[in-house]
Amino acid sequence: MKVLVVGLGALGTVYSCFMSLAGHEVTGLGRPAALDKIRTSGVKVSGIWGEHAAKLDRVVTDVCELDREQFDMIIVTVKSFSTEEIAEKISQLVGETTHIFLLQNGYGNFEAAAKYISEERIVLGRVIFGAEMSVPGESIVTVIADDVVIGSPKNLIASELLEEFAGIFRKAGIPTKASNEIMKYIWGKIIYNSALNSFGAVFEVNYGQLAEEPVTRDLMNTLIQEIFNVFAARGIMTFWPDAQSYLKNLYTNLIPPTSAHHASMLQDIQSGRRTEIESLNGAVVKLAHESSVPVPLNEIIVAMVKAKEHFNYRR
Repeated sequence: MKVLVVGLGALGTVYSCFMSLAGHEVTGLGRPAALDKIRTSGVKVSGIWGEHAAKLDRVVTDVCELDREQFDMIIVTVKSFSTEEIAEKISQLVGETTHIFLLQNGYGNFEAAAKYISEERIVLGRVIFGAEMSVPGESIVTVIADDVVIGSPKNLIASELLEEFAGIFRKAGIPTKASNEIMKYIWGKIIYNSALNSFGAVFEVNYGQLAEEPVTRDLMNTLIQEIFNVFAARGIMTFWPDAQSYLKNLYTNLIPPTSAHHASMLQDIQSGRRTEIESLNGAVVKLAHESSVPVPLNEIIVAMVKAKEHFNYRR
C-alpha cells in the first residue's frame, strides 16, 4: 500500500517504521527541523515492542511536494489542534480508495477533518499505547493498555473493510481491532486522558502516583463524575453506565499497566509546546456549557494547564 504518515513525532515514528518494515511504500510528512536526521538515519523504534529501524521511501515537509499524488492510506498523528489545517492540506491527496486514519487524542477530530474530507473516507482510531520520542526519528514504546481500535463514527465504512485495515496494522506489528462502536472507545480514552494526562501535567508525577495519593485520587474521582454528568445530560453512551463503574475499571485494569507512564501533556509543557487540553477537558467544558451542566474542576484544570503552557513557553 502507498502510505502517508502525517506527523513524525513519537506516534508517527512508530507507525512509519512498522508500516515500512511490513513492506508498504511509506512517505513521511513532518517538521523541517527533524527531517534531515530522518532522511539520513531513518526511523527507529525501541522499548517493549523490541528494536526496529527502517528507511522511509520519502520524507517531505509540505503537502505541495507531493504534487497531488494519491495514497491508499493517510495516517494522521499530529496534535488535535492542527487537525482542521492538516485536513484541508491533505484533501487534495484523497482518491477514490483513500482512507484517512485519525490516530489522535481528544474530541472533535472527526468533525474538523470532515469539513474538507468525505466522512466515508475517515477512520477514527483509539490509540492507548504510550510512546515517547527520545530524539527526532527515534521513538520508545513504553506501555500498552489495550489494542488500538479503529472504526467509522457514523458506521459509513463496511465492517469487512475495517477488519481488513485492522489486519494490515496487526501484520505490521501494531495490535489493532475494528469496532462499530468506535465513539465509545474514543470517549473512554477522553475520560482517561482528561484525568491522568491533565493531572499528570499539573502535578508532574506518573499515573501510578496519581492513583496512590488520596488527594489526587479524590480529585480524579470528582473530575470523572463531572464528565459523566455531562454524558448523562447529552445522551452520550459509553461502555460504563456511570462514573463508579468506570472508576472501578480505571483503578483495576487501566492504571496498573501504565502506572510508570508520565503524561504526554507534561512532555509538551516542558518542551514549550502547546498541549491538547482544549480537545480533552476543554471539550468537556464546552459540551457542559452548552447543556448548562456545572463542571468546576474541569474548568480549573483547563486554566491550570493553560497557565503552565504560558509560563513554560515564556522560558
